[in-house]
Formats: sequence, C-alpha cells, structure tokens
Amino acid sequence: MADKSDEKDDNEKPKGPQIDQLFFKSRSVIVAGEINDKLASRVTTQLLALAEDGDDPINMYISSPGGHVESGDMVHDMIKFIRPKVRTIGSGWVASAGALIFVGAEKEDRYCLPNTRFLLHQPSGGIGGKVSDMQIQAEQIRIMRERFDKLFAEATGQTPEKIAQDTQRDFWLTAQGAIDYGLCGKIISSMDELK
Repeated sequence: MADKSDEKDDNEKPKGPQIDQLFFKSRSVIVAGEINDKLASRVTTQLLALAEDGDDPINMYISSPGGHVESGDMVHDMIKFIRPKVRTIGSGWVASAGALIFVGAEKEDRYCLPNTRFLLHQPSGGIGGKVSDMQIQAEQIRIMRERFDKLFAEATGQTPEKIAQDTQRDFWLTAQGAIDYGLCGKIISSMDELK
C-alpha cells in the first residue's frame, strides 16, 4: 500500500503546464540543437511573448552546432527588434548559425560558461542545377560571406578582412579566446553573475 505522504510529494512537483509557466516566468529562452525553421519559429514566438509580457531582460541560453543561416538570421534580427534587452549565454558549443544568434545581443550582454567553445566559419552550401542557376547560387553564397564578415566585424571589433582571413577554415575559440577576440563579453560561472 502506497504511503500518502509519497503521493503528496509527487503532486507538489511541477509537471507539464506548471513547468511551462515557471519557465515563462523565468524569462528564459533555450536555443539548443540544429538551427532550422521550426526552432526559429519557436524561439521568435517566445521572444515576442516575453516582450509583450514586460521589458525585463530575457536570458537566451545557446548550445548549437549551427544550421540554416536564414533561420539564424530570423532569431538574430528578432533579438535586436524587440524592446527588452536579450542576454545571450553560450554553453557547450556555439557554432556557425548558433554564433550568428549569439552576437544578436550587444557585446556587454553576451556571456558564456567556462567550458563553452565557439566556431566561426564561412557559409557553405551545395550548388546544383543548370549552369546559370549555379552561377546565381555561387553569387548568393559570396554575398552571404561578405555580409557575415561585416556582421561579425561589427560584433567583435575585428576588421571584415580579419574575419574573412580567420574563417577561411573552421575557426575555433575557447571561452577565453572568445573574450580576447571580442565575440563574448564575459565568462560567468553562476546565474547570480547575470544580476
């Protein structure tokens, strides 16, 4: 026969909707896994809802290998679009389109945990079809590359030429390396350091 005190303990633990309510109240957003249209839709919906709820800062936790560039652009631009300040907190790895989202926040609002690694690289994509279509696709990748070089230069304080040179190949940074490069504003070990 089950002990009634055990039943009471189980009922007091937050479940389903209760967890969702507590999470919303925490003004946090999680960007984890591959960046794609579904993730971008969920994250921008959360950002807009939290912005509607009030102007207190929003904490966005990022651990991602990257993914679809335009989905990353959607989240990056939304961070800048809404009224509340968004603080990005890197954990695990912040790579490619994940790094694009990360730099949507102002430098002083970009944090990472001590073991975070960052990856910057030039855009990649497959080209196929008719020769004229391949030329158009190649030109679009070149334009995207120039845009990335300028965007990351503005975010880090490096020159576009330095970004282009560093990202010829995969460019990995430790947490301290990201500070030194201007990608991250501060390494933190505790949530208390956000206050």
